[in-house]
Amino acid sequence: MRTRREFVQLAAVVAAAGSLGREVRWASSENVQALQTGTPAPTDAHVDVSGAKSLRAHAEARGLLVGCAAVPGRLDGERDYADLVAAQANILVAENAMKWKALRPAPDKFDFRGADAILAFASSHGQKVRGHNLCWHEALPDWFDGTVTKDNARQILTEHIRTVAGRYAGKLHSWDVVNEAIDMKSGHPDGLRKSPWLELVGPDYIDVAFRTAREADPVALLTYNDYGIEEESAEQTAKRERVLLLVQGMKKRGVPIDAVGVQSHLSASDPLPGAGLRDFVRELERMKLQVVVTELDVNERTLEGPVSDRDAEVARVYKNYVTMMVAEPNVSAVLTWGITDRYTWLDAPKYERPDGQPQRCLPFDADYQPAPAFFALRDAVDSRRPKG
Repeated sequence: MRTRREFVQLAAVVAAAGSLGREVRWASSENVQALQTGTPAPTDAHVDVSGAKSLRAHAEARGLLVGCAAVPGRLDGERDYADLVAAQANILVAENAMKWKALRPAPDKFDFRGADAILAFASSHGQKVRGHNLCWHEALPDWFDGTVTKDNARQILTEHIRTVAGRYAGKLHSWDVVNEAIDMKSGHPDGLRKSPWLELVGPDYIDVAFRTAREADPVALLTYNDYGIEEESAEQTAKRERVLLLVQGMKKRGVPIDAVGVQSHLSASDPLPGAGLRDFVRELERMKLQVVVTELDVNERTLEGPVSDRDAEVARVYKNYVTMMVAEPNVSAVLTWGITDRYTWLDAPKYERPDGQPQRCLPFDADYQPAPAFFALRDAVDSRRPKG
């Protein structure tokens, strides 16, 4: 017997999927009657999004990569989670398992168990993997501050990249080589973030990281990844321009870079990204660079009203944003930051909804059922010209 919460979720799926023009198939007519009368259905309702109806199948028909951030412990320990990731994604990225803190328990010790587990899972399910990340100002190990100095920082950075990227050379689709290096509030003339790497290595740490990554792995697409460059606000427009200047400078200096990651942590309460981001993507194409939507989710913290209304608004953002992005031929992949509302960073206290309800920000809800966002995302993928 379904709970009231489950009934509301099912009703939201029907309403939003219908508004998106998708055919929803239920297990029995009793489920339709349940939605009409408010009486719990005697049998479980089911929306079939497997096989040819999966996001993965729709994307592969259009030569597009779609996927999500994944956690190795859940891939190994939670069957429903693992089955969902295997069925819906053709590319994975480690949520945390490839960051410095996870890989470096001590200055002279590496722990690759989590990263290796993601590679093994992906290999067994025909999926590609993105590496995230080789150089970032956050997620550094506890020993970093007391060990890394101006005298050894460059060596530690290059040795880390050689060891990690070298271990997976030829096995990864791409690496986020440098993550979030721009901060417009830093006061630095180049807009560079005041990070440990800038302080200890100097402004050329970005070039050093990319050159070292290319030496360690000649195959993976080397990516610069950043957030807050999607919207039309003055702040995000300025940051987007600064990222473009950074990349242009790298190209002029002969620094190996293949792609730019647009994180796409969007808010359902903000205006949708538009012409500014589209022009940015097109300028990158003129530079022969790919674009990857790397960390997509939709924060619905401030949305009010019933679940069905909130879900419909989140779905609208997914549909419009991804449709705009995949219309550009150099956008090669779209990854959400997680796949189910059961596990999302947006339920942290900082992003908690005022009413205390969990956020509904990803393609699948907390019970692993497809949310309206799933159908919106699939429709957006379908807007891409089929391959060939």
